Amino acid sequence: MTVLIVTFSQDNESIPLVIKEIEARGEKAFRFDTDRYPTEVKLDIYCGDTEKVIITDGENKLDLSEVSSVWYRRMRYGAKIPQTMEKQFRDASVEECRRTVRGMIASLKAFHFDKMSNVDITNHKQLQLQVARQLGLDIPRTLTSNNSEAVRQFASEFPEHGIVTKMLSSFAIYGDKNEEMVVFTSPVTEDDLNNMEGLCYCPMTFQENIPKSVELRTTIVGHHVFTAAVDSQSLSGSTYDWRKEGRNLAKNWQPYELPEDIEKKLLQLMAHFGLNYGAIDIIVTPDGRYVFLEINPVGEFFWMEVYPPNFPISSAIAEILLTGRN
Repeated sequence: MTVLIVTFSQDNESIPLVIKEIEARGEKAFRFDTDRYPTEVKLDIYCGDTEKVIITDGENKLDLSEVSSVWYRRMRYGAKIPQTMEKQFRDASVEECRRTVRGMIASLKAFHFDKMSNVDITNHKQLQLQVARQLGLDIPRTLTSNNSEAVRQFASEFPEHGIVTKMLSSFAIYGDKNEEMVVFTSPVTEDDLNNMEGLCYCPMTFQENIPKSVELRTTIVGHHVFTAAVDSQSLSGSTYDWRKEGRNLAKNWQPYELPEDIEKKLLQLMAHFGLNYGAIDIIVTPDGRYVFLEINPVGEFFWMEVYPPNFPISSAIAEILLTGRN
């Protein structure tokens, strides 16, 4: 039994944690780093009278007919194709890599954790909020728009706590020294509302600013529900987005027991999108409301395992990968 893990070479501790659990059960895992394809890793896909797919990574070779399950994790298609290549040709090469890898994954007759189509549709944040609300979860009032007048009107509806803005994509830009600068959830100031000309070039998502008692991270793996809480308001930098102080808060998470009805609705949300795995962000307000923010179908979990609360998440992932049980 072999598990194919599709990721990239700079992925974090999540990968070795799960590989360790798979090998502890006497089974094999093969890591396919998409950023090293096609420059370092070879992929041969035969179609016709004979169907065969072979991945070759140095001395390691895998016939995908041996694969019992696949973990669709992180993609960096063709990232090591030289930046010196003319842009139109490099873009075409990266797109060809993307289509080749995704086509290979889609054609695998193995258990998928999770199916690409399910991951893709779950990534639509507006749909997430719509379904969550239909299931009875509380959500923040939200506007996505490129219309400055609509945004100003929306902001006027929240005079007490104001509004915040966020990206629907995991947006980052890179400086001269390749330093990553991520766009975190941020408050919208009066000055911002008076200078919104840039919306005509890029729509933004705006939400009511929800007061926070604690923030929750609920990681669901199959029928296992792992929830931890953190006091994101303990640091000034994480007031609006705990990820901004993610490293400093990593050891501050504590186990948290979700109300049964909230847990049930989250499991229904997972079932709606056909997911075995999901990382869910929730705000608990000072008056005890549970406000659903989003679900990430390939969200991070490693710090919940290597630091307290030391949840056995990788073990739960390995269990599903090896049993193929949804």
